[in-house]
Amino acid sequence: MSIDMQTMQDRLGRLCEEYRRHNGFNAKDYQTYGVKRGLRNPDGTGVMAGLTNICNVHGFMMADGVRVPDEGKLTYRGIDVKDIVNACISENRFGYEEVCWLLLFGSLPKEEQLSQFKDTLGSLRDLPDGFVEDMIMKSPSKDIMNKLGRSVLALYSFDDNPDDTSLENIMRQSIQLIASLPTIMTSAYQVKRRAFDKESMFFHPTDETLSTSESILRALRPDRMFTDTEAKLLDLCMILHAEHGGGNNSTFAARVLSSSGTDTYATLSAAIGSLKGPRHGGANLRVRKMMEELKQEVQDWSDEDEIYRYLSAIVRKEKNDHSGLIYGFGHAIYTLSDPRAVILKQTAEKLAQEKNMMKEYDLYKTVEKLTPIVLAEVKGSDKVICANVDFYSGFVYDMLGISSDLFTPMFAVSRIAGWCAHRIEEVTYGGRIIRPAYRAMISSRRYTPIGSR
Repeated sequence: MSIDMQTMQDRLGRLCEEYRRHNGFNAKDYQTYGVKRGLRNPDGTGVMAGLTNICNVHGFMMADGVRVPDEGKLTYRGIDVKDIVNACISENRFGYEEVCWLLLFGSLPKEEQLSQFKDTLGSLRDLPDGFVEDMIMKSPSKDIMNKLGRSVLALYSFDDNPDDTSLENIMRQSIQLIASLPTIMTSAYQVKRRAFDKESMFFHPTDETLSTSESILRALRPDRMFTDTEAKLLDLCMILHAEHGGGNNSTFAARVLSSSGTDTYATLSAAIGSLKGPRHGGANLRVRKMMEELKQEVQDWSDEDEIYRYLSAIVRKEKNDHSGLIYGFGHAIYTLSDPRAVILKQTAEKLAQEKNMMKEYDLYKTVEKLTPIVLAEVKGSDKVICANVDFYSGFVYDMLGISSDLFTPMFAVSRIAGWCAHRIEEVTYGGRIIRPAYRAMISSRRYTPIGSR
């Protein structure tokens, strides 16, 4: 017997009300029992859950138990990401593939090693025969992240040895997924365009000789054309998004699943699902929506007073999504600066000049300048706050002509290198299934026969 939509909605409403009557917690109980919500200590630092050689995220100092703000620093395998970026810029070359090697193996590759690694990634970029037709085209999704997660799971069926958790096998799977996830993303986007946007889709044959960022831009553009500046700026974005420590939500999800002994495909699909959440990977899209409204509401983009008034209205929950949040600011670790945002801001200026978007670029800089002032004066906050990587990344993607549908997926195809590195480390050296404790707040009661309830 089928149920009409209204009846179903009514039933769901009653079921949810039933849940609310019998569930919930007293907020004071978290403090009473020393529960570290979000695995955070009272001072905001993360609970120490493991050891890693892959990455360090530095944003403050501790002095007598008090957090002291400090300039942000991000290191991959002990190397400052600024040094990696500066080397790539000064030598006018792509760096994401080098970063993938560094994260996976723990060393900087020699020229021959890097050349062979790039060739290997290029040769693995294509998806299995029939994969796009059967796994992507036959079930299009409005959300590309959904399709990334589903497709990664589906690749399990195309692997002759999917469950082997030896170092050799996980390394093979990791390299294959780093190579093929961008192709899944661009293919899913093309199908989404046709199925939901009623626009033409196009599939270009892959070019094994291109870098990852070049390959992505080539696949997204009808004429396959892009400039060297565009490709290297996208490459820079991918370097900065490739890794951010073991405690961020998606990487921790990858480590949790890896500790259970499950396969690589299930692990990375879970990481993608985590990154999809608006509290994690979807933040740059919220920045874009906020800035689009600001550009419409503020008449004079050079008038700091007008911008200040609009930002104040956001904080008072009168504008944007009424959350009171200025998106793209603040971070769990960074205080004085997010090194990724600093680098993006500096390098984005060159492309903004090329694209005749300096007026918009200056607007972003003004918002960055005024936001800490607004939060201090309107909200009364004394917290040291800075722009984070999400503030400028959406603007960069806009300049590159990358659809907002791909903002978070681009994060995923960059971060997969870090996820794989952490999975390998957890499987090889973790040794125990990750199982934190939850205190049960229920009291004992007798079972009541159904006729007596």
